[in-house]
Amino acid sequence: MKNRYLALLALVLVQLFYGVTFTFANDVIGGGHIMPFGFIVLRVTFAGALFWLLSLITSSKKIDTKDFPQLIKAAFFGVALNMLTFFKGLQYTTPINGSVIMITVPIIVLILSTILLNEKINKTKVFGISLGLFGALILSLYGQRNESGNNILLGNFLIFINAASYSYYLILIKKLTNKYHPFDFIKWLFLFGSLMVLPFGFYELTLVDWISLPAYIWFSIVFVIVFATFGTYILNPLALTNLKATTVSTFLYLQPIFAGIFAILMGSDRLDPIKVSAALLIFIGVYLVSKK
Repeated sequence: MKNRYLALLALVLVQLFYGVTFTFANDVIGGGHIMPFGFIVLRVTFAGALFWLLSLITSSKKIDTKDFPQLIKAAFFGVALNMLTFFKGLQYTTPINGSVIMITVPIIVLILSTILLNEKINKTKVFGISLGLFGALILSLYGQRNESGNNILLGNFLIFINAASYSYYLILIKKLTNKYHPFDFIKWLFLFGSLMVLPFGFYELTLVDWISLPAYIWFSIVFVIVFATFGTYILNPLALTNLKATTVSTFLYLQPIFAGIFAILMGSDRLDPIKVSAALLIFIGVYLVSKK
């Protein structure tokens, strides 16, 4: 029971880190300091280095040769394709569209878990996912203007590929956590992931004027690497060792809540009854999915 509560806490922290990261990443990329693919290479490479340093001080189980194809697939869907399509998609579509498409992840995971993991899904969980989806839609769309992007259809398609790849990634690492501790395989995941994204972003990194970067931008970069990459990619698999993939994915509905709280604290948003009601729907939905 204790491990289950710790797993749920880990998922809350994951969504907290992701919710805050949107602001920091946007300041780095939107401010023109580092281009999108260059920023991906930076976060994947340095987070990977942290995972390998961690492996030096933790006991590690050797990965069976037959499991490396599974690891390479997880690196492709969970690191390379996931990150590249998300950042590229946001260049063409709007943040509103992106956030709405991303909250389809729990539904995709629900379908994949039933087919690939043989997870039994009851009516309570389906109702909880639906309730959370409704609340997340309200938070994502309420009070927003749907401004035109450069190529909405292409951008929406890329964000959907991102959502689908992340969903499949959760299924892949769920299988790995049944055999290995996350500390055993995450370092390999990021080694392969780094090699996959390097050709896309290496040139963009050479254009960065590192010396002139403001202190706040350095802080933002470190936060994204340490918390939103290293931290989340450790905590998600740890949670999957004790929880079903559908439960893990449903916690994604908490992201707009944390993003909203952070925006309120930064003075760029304010609270009102509709947002509170939407947040309550999300909390109830997550509770229904996460309960035994």
